Amino acid sequence: MWSGWSKTGTTVKQDRSCVSVVQMKCLLIASESAEVLFHWTDPEFQQNIQEQYGASQEEGQGLPAFEDSISTLFAPIIISCSTMVDRLGDNYTSFTTENNHIYVLHQFDECLYIAVNGDGEEGEDDLRRKIYVMKKMIEVMFGMVTLSSNLLRKELRPQDTDQRARLWKHLQSLLETYSHLRENDQSFLVEAVERLIHPTLCEQCIEFLERRLVQQLNSSVERAGEEVLHAFILVHTKLLAFYSSRNASTLPTSDLLALIIMAQNMYPSNVDLEDSGPEDVESTSGSGPESFYTPEPSPTDRDSSSSDKPVRGSTPVFEFVDPDIQMAEDSLRTLEVPPPDPSTPRRVFLEVSLKEGLYPMMPHSMYCLPLWPGITLVLLTKIPTTAVAMSVYTFLEAFANLEKRLSQGQEGSAATRGPPTIHDIRSKLDKFIKALGPSEIQSAQLQNVWTEFKNRAFTRGGPGFNKHLIPWCKHMKTQLCGIYRQCFLIDSGPADIPRRLSPSLQERAQTMVQEKLMDWKDFLLVKSKRNITMVSYLEDFPGLIHFICVDRSTGQMIAPSLNITERTTSELGKGPVARFIKSKVWNLVSTTRRYLQKGYSTVTLRDGDFYFCYFLWFENETGYKLEAGDIPILPDDSAPIGMLAWDYYSRKLLRYYSKNHQGEVVKCYELLTVHLGVIPTEIILQHCRQLASKLWEPSRNPLL
Repeated sequence: MWSGWSKTGTTVKQDRSCVSVVQMKCLLIASESAEVLFHWTDPEFQQNIQEQYGASQEEGQGLPAFEDSISTLFAPIIISCSTMVDRLGDNYTSFTTENNHIYVLHQFDECLYIAVNGDGEEGEDDLRRKIYVMKKMIEVMFGMVTLSSNLLRKELRPQDTDQRARLWKHLQSLLETYSHLRENDQSFLVEAVERLIHPTLCEQCIEFLERRLVQQLNSSVERAGEEVLHAFILVHTKLLAFYSSRNASTLPTSDLLALIIMAQNMYPSNVDLEDSGPEDVESTSGSGPESFYTPEPSPTDRDSSSSDKPVRGSTPVFEFVDPDIQMAEDSLRTLEVPPPDPSTPRRVFLEVSLKEGLYPMMPHSMYCLPLWPGITLVLLTKIPTTAVAMSVYTFLEAFANLEKRLSQGQEGSAATRGPPTIHDIRSKLDKFIKALGPSEIQSAQLQNVWTEFKNRAFTRGGPGFNKHLIPWCKHMKTQLCGIYRQCFLIDSGPADIPRRLSPSLQERAQTMVQEKLMDWKDFLLVKSKRNITMVSYLEDFPGLIHFICVDRSTGQMIAPSLNITERTTSELGKGPVARFIKSKVWNLVSTTRRYLQKGYSTVTLRDGDFYFCYFLWFENETGYKLEAGDIPILPDDSAPIGMLAWDYYSRKLLRYYSKNHQGEVVKCYELLTVHLGVIPTEIILQHCRQLASKLWEPSRNPLL
């Protein structure tokens, strides 16, 4: 089927001898042996694949399972990629077929990710971003097990078909949720967190989380050894309040955005049902000094207020697959996903920064408690066995460094340089294995591999530290990941006591926050769609249509609301007009990212009746603007610019720029503006300078 390929750079054209299939959207994860580890397709892609392979079946035979069909379809591509790596040490990054289907590929260890688009709605950058976001969500779900390809394959493709179907359904819905947010929410467009702008209420809620909620939860005997580290309240995707305990490290923006996706996936927002009229715009913008809101009094009848409480398990879940095109034989598509149970926490793996160092993918429990439709309380707790995960990461890092040096040809003492060195962790690993106990099969296997490693590396007359030790480094990493999996991913047996906040304690937390926000809930739901509007900016900035400003140091953004429903009227107009402006803004963000990737920090574009500007600049902690300098140029197939899948700004840009500002705190900002094209250029640039300074005034729109 896939014959006669020619490779030029990173683009491959498919010859006419290939079968033409009308395909739309697909994302696939496969092993090197073409085993499907996960797939997501839109209904059009699925229907066409089923029609194609259904037509090829002999009379009297049933249709093949969709998983088999998609494996057959992509097998030539996967095998070709493996051949490229084995023979040439190179791989495909993308190719376009003659019918303009775009394929983007990326190899993470032994797992190949393939994203496909055939309707022209997504380009290479969009597909690459989707791949990296999927990888990020898998890391949040499985933690350090993702560092072992063998174990990750077992997690992504359980032998039990029902379990596999539920897992894939969950991953598919996460991807659908992300795609929906990416297409409709400005915070996920620029990958930064948006706060609700109401300083007084935000401050009151943060104080409430600190002095009442978290304090009571952490002092309760019903917490089963867990400790609440972070608590935050979401109104749809916007952050009302966020509190971290003194023992907690900073929660990275990347992890927070991933958690918001998970919360939205559990309790999807339906903002169209809550659209308000234009009279609400001024009263809820909160962006001007004359904004006031008087809450309605609380209902006196306790029974009436209890009716507002969401019933556990009653929240509807997404239905992504059209039942008309489902095949009865395809159990992966017919299995229903049960509604989420708020009392059952989800295990998530997040980055922790301590004085001892940075520890990625540390286990936490995530409690997502619905307060009302659209308003959610999220608790993140530290579990009692976190120290085990920290030890496993330290050992993994040591073996990974040793393997890297041995692969580079270093031997002997040169290969054992750290930190941490194998000599440093030798006694610690002995104590760690002893503490695990010999009864568990996994710990016994780790003991056996570690004993063999020591015999080869440390025994006098043994091979020592040379390239022959590389396979044993890999074995040690696999065994350590196995211990991690056993401790944090495998469900406890029925005899074990549940290690989680008790349901009654969760209920108490839910009730406390509901009572605090009862008078504000209607206001908050409207406010989430009218966070700030352009009304209060038009007098100072005539001709300004829209802007987005992002503080990349804190991962927070501020932008006027874009409402595009037919029933909503705003200063952008109604329906089609607002959608047109929205499409321009989305295109502007994509364009500026391409320029930023090529090293440009300033972009000005004229497009018909509009004038677009983009600025990226740096300041010190006193607000003094630092001189513009060179920024790194990235290859076309690099990780996408953003903060969700990979924090480009803190991991790459700020580190690069800060080399010339040693000992100085450097902050990074971005501003995107859309003006009417008739406004003179010098006025537009003046607006941008004034707007950038005005947005960060403490009395204006503080990002608390």
